[in-house]
Amino acid sequence: MNLDDEDLFRDAMGDVTPLKDCANTQWLRSPSTKAPRPTQANDEQENFLTRGFLDIIPLTTPLEYKTEGIQQGVLDKLRLGKYPLDASLNLLRQPIETCRKSLFSFMLQARKQGLRNLLIIHGKGRDDEAHANIVRSYLARWLTQFDEVQSFCVAQPQHGGAGALYVSLRKTDQARLDNRERHAKRSR
Repeated sequence: MNLDDEDLFRDAMGDVTPLKDCANTQWLRSPSTKAPRPTQANDEQENFLTRGFLDIIPLTTPLEYKTEGIQQGVLDKLRLGKYPLDASLNLLRQPIETCRKSLFSFMLQARKQGLRNLLIIHGKGRDDEAHANIVRSYLARWLTQFDEVQSFCVAQPQHGGAGALYVSLRKTDQARLDNRERHAKRSR
C-alpha cells in the first residue's frame, strides 16, 4: 500500500468504530469443515419457526419438555446438568426475530455436527412481560418445532439457572450407525 492509498484509507475509515465481540454462538467442539454453513437467504426460506401470537409462560412455571418415548431418567439427568455440553447459544437482549433466526441456524449447525447437548441462554426477566421472558416463551414453542429436540429443561445455576435451557437432541442416523459398529466390534 503506498502513502496515498494509506491516507485515503484513513480518511475513509476515520469515524468508524470497531464492533464489539458480537459472537453469540460458542462451539465447545470445533465445527466440522465438511458441511458448509447455509446462507442467510437459504435459512430464511427454510425457517419454519412460527411468528406472531404467543402465550406468555409465567416466570413461576419452569420450562420442561420431553418427547414421547424419552424416559423420565433422561430428563432428570439433563436437569441435573449431567450431560457434557457440546455448544451454547446466547440470545441475551436480542430482538425476537434475531433470536428466531439465530436459533434456527444454530439448530441446523448442531444437527450437521451431530451435537447432542446444547445450552441456550435467554436471560431472566423481572416480570412475565419482560423481554427475556418473552424470548423464553418463544423458545418453549420453537424448540418443540424441531423433530430432533427430544427434551429441554431449566439449566443448573452455574449455566444460567432460570435464564437458560439445556436442550437434548436425538442421535443422528450416522451416530446410531457408528454406535452399532462400535458395539459390534466389542462383542467379537
